[in-house]
Amino acid sequence: MKKILFLLAIACVLFACNEEKSVKITLDNPTSLDRNNEIVEVSMKEVAEKLQLAETADIVVLDSDGGQVPYQITSDEKLIFPVSVGANGSVVYTVKTGTPETFPVLACGRQYPERVDDIAWENDLTAYRTYGPALQATGERAFGYDIWIKYGTTEPVVEARYALELDPATLARIDSLKKADPEAAQELRQATSYHVDHGNGFDAYKVGPTLGGGTAALLENGQILYPYAYKTYKILDNGPLRFKVELEYNPLVVNGEENVVETRVITLDAGSYLNKTSVSYSNLTEPMEVATGIVLHDDAPVRTDAEGGYMTYLDPTEIAGSTEGLIFVGAAFPDPVKEIKPVLFSAKEKKEERGNAAEGHLLAISDYQPGGMYTYYWGGAWNRAQIKELDGWNQYVSEFAQKIRNPLSVTIK
Repeated sequence: MKKILFLLAIACVLFACNEEKSVKITLDNPTSLDRNNEIVEVSMKEVAEKLQLAETADIVVLDSDGGQVPYQITSDEKLIFPVSVGANGSVVYTVKTGTPETFPVLACGRQYPERVDDIAWENDLTAYRTYGPALQATGERAFGYDIWIKYGTTEPVVEARYALELDPATLARIDSLKKADPEAAQELRQATSYHVDHGNGFDAYKVGPTLGGGTAALLENGQILYPYAYKTYKILDNGPLRFKVELEYNPLVVNGEENVVETRVITLDAGSYLNKTSVSYSNLTEPMEVATGIVLHDDAPVRTDAEGGYMTYLDPTEIAGSTEGLIFVGAAFPDPVKEIKPVLFSAKEKKEERGNAAEGHLLAISDYQPGGMYTYYWGGAWNRAQIKELDGWNQYVSEFAQKIRNPLSVTIK
């Protein structure tokens, strides 16, 4: 009998040693909203310690049905993956060692020195760009974020758009045709331009010398201190689920304080129309107002809710060859906003400086404390893609604001 008990004990020990280790990640939804395909992040260091991972070990992330979900390990050592949690619900995901499946890249971007240092990025829903030092050197004034609408595909499209727009042979052909056959030159330009929809969206948004689709700027005596093109950049994460870039800007003189340097970190996750952006200003010694701005091109509808932490605008941008030229633009704020209001340009600004038929900005104004971080979310969509009506966009942005103010609760066991 003792021998049998001894053998059973040995078997239990061997079973325990061979039992596959796993980590259970419980997600609790504190809101009455369904949280579908939302990117969550947990400490990869904590997961690795609990799994006792070797440095070369592969992991898999499994949903409640045991199916693999895509994941990414970020530059700041976060394990991120998409989750779905019902209203006021709870769900458990599992992380363990294993061979991960191959999942498509849904968020990515890069600098385009061939197009005056643009940085452009995208996810499965939409695309964006910001302007660089080579553009500033030309004298062109473009301060804000550009929105590149996208539809009909979840695959990356920006690289192909730039390649078509900037192909050297095509550009040379266009130049040679300009005098001999201007009409043919124009047709070829239309056939290759990223300002024309070739089946998956295009660049139809007007930025010019404005804050564009949601750029932040300090306010000095109520006046916008427009940030010009970035000075340096560092891409921190580049897919498959998150694109993240850090931008540093040239020094400014603000309220008499010299060498005020803005640093901006932009993050776009798969499945989101809105970019997370965190802004800081070095060498400020006094609190200042900071504003997130959306350019107003017409007296189209706006929705503002400072208490609820969001604003939206229906941009009537004209789209070549289309009667559905409506771009939804919006911003959401995790922290309290002092006020949201339209601020129109003066007659002089409209005539001499703003251009592009801009009427002014919709500004969300907050306080910035020296040494602090101002974080908000901004982005846009096209009414020919998934969100068809303004009511749907307003609902998306208002619910987004609720979600960032009430994040999913994460427990690791």
